[in-house]
Amino acid sequence: MQWRALVLGLVLLRLGLHGVRWLVFGPGGPSVGFYQRFPLSFGLQRLRAVDGLSPPGSGPAGQPGPGAPSWLQPPVVGAAAGGPGAPRRPGAGVCGPAHWGCALGGRGCGPDEYERRYSGAFPPQLRAQMRDLARGMFVFGYDNYMAHAFPQDELNPIHCRGRGPDRGDPSNLNINDVLGNYSLTLVDALDTLAIMGNSSEFQKAVKLVINTVSFDKDSTVQVFEATIRVLGSLLSAHRIITDSKQPFGDMTIKDYDNELLHMAHDLAVRLLPAFENTKTGIPYPRVNLKTGVPPDSNNETCTAGAGSLLVEFGILSRLLGDPTFEWVARRAVKALWNLRSNDTGLLGNVVNIQTGHWVGKQSGLGAGLDSFYEYLLKSYILFGEKEDLEMFNAAYQSIQNYLRRGREACNEGEGDPPLYVNVNMFSGQLMNTWIDSLQAFFPGLQVLIGDVEDAICLHAFYYAIWKRYGALPERYNWQLQAPDVLFYPLRPELVESTYLLYQATKNPFYLHVGMDILQSLEKYTKVRCGYATLHHVIDKSKEDRMESFFLSETCKYLYLLFDEENPVHKSGTRYMFTTEGHIISVDKHLRESPWKEFFSEDEGQEQQGKFVHRPKSHELKVINSSSNCNRVPDERRYSLPLKSIYMRQIDQMVGLV
Repeated sequence: MQWRALVLGLVLLRLGLHGVRWLVFGPGGPSVGFYQRFPLSFGLQRLRAVDGLSPPGSGPAGQPGPGAPSWLQPPVVGAAAGGPGAPRRPGAGVCGPAHWGCALGGRGCGPDEYERRYSGAFPPQLRAQMRDLARGMFVFGYDNYMAHAFPQDELNPIHCRGRGPDRGDPSNLNINDVLGNYSLTLVDALDTLAIMGNSSEFQKAVKLVINTVSFDKDSTVQVFEATIRVLGSLLSAHRIITDSKQPFGDMTIKDYDNELLHMAHDLAVRLLPAFENTKTGIPYPRVNLKTGVPPDSNNETCTAGAGSLLVEFGILSRLLGDPTFEWVARRAVKALWNLRSNDTGLLGNVVNIQTGHWVGKQSGLGAGLDSFYEYLLKSYILFGEKEDLEMFNAAYQSIQNYLRRGREACNEGEGDPPLYVNVNMFSGQLMNTWIDSLQAFFPGLQVLIGDVEDAICLHAFYYAIWKRYGALPERYNWQLQAPDVLFYPLRPELVESTYLLYQATKNPFYLHVGMDILQSLEKYTKVRCGYATLHHVIDKSKEDRMESFFLSETCKYLYLLFDEENPVHKSGTRYMFTTEGHIISVDKHLRESPWKEFFSEDEGQEQQGKFVHRPKSHELKVINSSSNCNRVPDERRYSLPLKSIYMRQIDQMVGLV
């Protein structure tokens, strides 16, 4: 009966708010805005599974009826939505009439814990304290890795020793896909050292990488992981060293002769066999760094793994003046894009690289698809190729039409707040009722395109889960309101979106979110020699592993959230982060592509399914890339103070009060 009392209380709370609004403003006054309206109908229904069992309120043949939550309702598209391909909701960045400025302004909400905790400004002293805590978190993990694990790939923080590839069990892909016996954590952390202004340690780490890391190893690694973690970091650190402005302090290396760029080139050449002997141009998922594609290699790969190589490969090509790498990565993206559904415009999550048939037909925003969408947009930001933006816009529209459920506007209207679900790529029908933690990156991507209203809603959903468990479970069932997969490997996606939303809104709420995340990590994951994966987000049991992205992303975004004076924000240079959190300056030289005609000439052959032999690598050439171009300016539309009632409702939503 407790939940019934909670529902009744929330209904009475809403009626009271509308009464106050009517008394203060009269009948023509503003509607209750985002803070008041968002959580009221969120997650209060507990439903049965959609496959085989009909949820409450379902119609004939198990179809959701009018009483079912809108997340289970099929989307309205096409003619029913106002015409073929008509969007279900306002365009990106368009705010409805119930904008935050229409909120009640706290009338009738006396000062309480929520007012004190969330509504006031974030004091500069507290901000500096959180910045130092984030830096200390990185230093503790990094120093322990160097002391107990280097030159191995990862740190086992509980037993204070290193971890490398699992040679005894080649099928242990959770380890072997990532660990290549190339000092992964050190390489992945290079630009974090620079961003934190630690020039002496950055210079020392770069010299260690140059002198000790080799890719001539009998290691079979995943092409995607090696690209985003290692290749991306080498390119980022190289550009930091050669930047004539040196915004992070003196990060130059004496007698530096582009060694990191040469290493990036060497690694990329070793990854190229993945793109050969594939009928579609979609790469094999794994290569051996010595021998190429293994004889027993799998012909199935995920869309994100095969289609999220363009940023790093494109940067390398444009720095070298060699189209080889961008060409193979772009060819893979186009091959995947041409396999999307003709009816929905959606892609699946697993494809056969030889036949082009979809093995996994699930379309969502999480594992298997996440960074594919991310890199369509980020490739355009870096390289300025219009086709990348056109593909992203088309994909985003399909996402809005078929994956987005709930009410059409984030901050107004009745029904459940927006949520992005997993659907069948061909029919758009709901496939399951879970989302995974990787999807928490999507609000940050929405910030980059100006869809801030929707980003706020989706971020609030993930933060509500974090508040409930002190971490994000790997998979959460929104129907059962419980985790399906219980571990948390220190992932950065929620932190990344929190950071980008703060940059877009300057709302101190996101500083409070960051502080909450920092304190949770310190409380639940810190161990003797670093920070450990949570095996179980409820009982907080741990696994002896600290993945490299904890230092390259999680700590970096937390630090930048609280370091307002960081050169990333103040130097005048526009930066973009790769999917692994590596920083890249948006540079006009990266938008110079002397081989556009070469790409267009190959399109006809690609569409016929023929393999086009890649061009031979040219002699290594370095392009000076010190100039910069601007991106879209920061938004300041959402900088209103928080309302205490909003955070109270979020806590009620996840059962904290």
